[in-house]
Amino acid sequence: MTIYDIAKMAGVSASTVSRVINEKPGIKESTREKVKQLLREYNYTPDENARGLVNRNTRLIGILVVDIRSAHHTDLAFVVENYLRERGYCAIIINAGPSEDQMAEGLKLLEQRRVDGALLVGSMFQNEQVKQGIFEHLREVPVVLANGYLDLPNVYGVLVDECDGVKRCVELLRKKGKEKLAYIGTMDSPSSMAKLKGYQEKMKEFGYDSSDLIIEEADADRESGYEATVRLLRKHGEVDGIIYSEDVIAAGAVRAFWDLGYKIPEDKAVLGIDNTIYGELTYPKLTSLDNKMTEMAYEAARILVEAVEGKTNTKRLMLFSDIVEREST
Repeated sequence: MTIYDIAKMAGVSASTVSRVINEKPGIKESTREKVKQLLREYNYTPDENARGLVNRNTRLIGILVVDIRSAHHTDLAFVVENYLRERGYCAIIINAGPSEDQMAEGLKLLEQRRVDGALLVGSMFQNEQVKQGIFEHLREVPVVLANGYLDLPNVYGVLVDECDGVKRCVELLRKKGKEKLAYIGTMDSPSSMAKLKGYQEKMKEFGYDSSDLIIEEADADRESGYEATVRLLRKHGEVDGIIYSEDVIAAGAVRAFWDLGYKIPEDKAVLGIDNTIYGELTYPKLTSLDNKMTEMAYEAARILVEAVEGKTNTKRLMLFSDIVEREST
């Protein structure tokens, strides 16, 4: 059933049917009701692609995620997609991949889909190739980075001060009487480096020099958390508190402590970051730095929709994290 079929049955022009669908004025009420009745009777659904060609908008938003397997990123995308759907937008979610080439290819795909706006989830999108890709492929539409920012006229950013948050994590562990503190985590993104910086700077404020800092690299999974914790404790058994760059890494570490015979938090205190479901599933439950995923997702989606609809907004918005203390400290 097309708009022309409805128009023929109603005895009006196709443009009149279009005006009724789009709630335009200047149509007799009797004609409007007749057309609406036919639209209901035949369950007419407008072709959004065709409408987009006419109106030059698709109400389609592209969401790029570095790694769709990351619970933190998919949770954020879930909040964004719900926000968009409630406001009449449809989302397309693309797993961009970790390399800059893959990210740039994702931007090209969004251009081909004629999106009205794009949201990039993750600090790893802060690189020159993505910046150039936005300029080449998406310069005419608003782009929002969740946990990042790029200096372009059409780009907005929502960030969390994770460096300051980790500093407060160090303070908490010190207040709990833990003095030999270590850091275990990923080192592959601006976000992870900001967390590491927070650990380094706060430890130095407490009088530790560079040689006192204990740092171990790990991948973002439980197995790597387990292995990195075992390696660290075999070299530095005196460590009595460890900050992990992600909850999932800390979840693997909890098992390592038990296997090595340490009690949490009596012998070793454990603190993660992200405040994800992993913190509730471990035993003991995990203290975690809440980097405001839900709030970040909401603000990123809000800024994007307002930008698509022509409203002015702040270019960079900073959120501040909170520590959710549970049994592991």
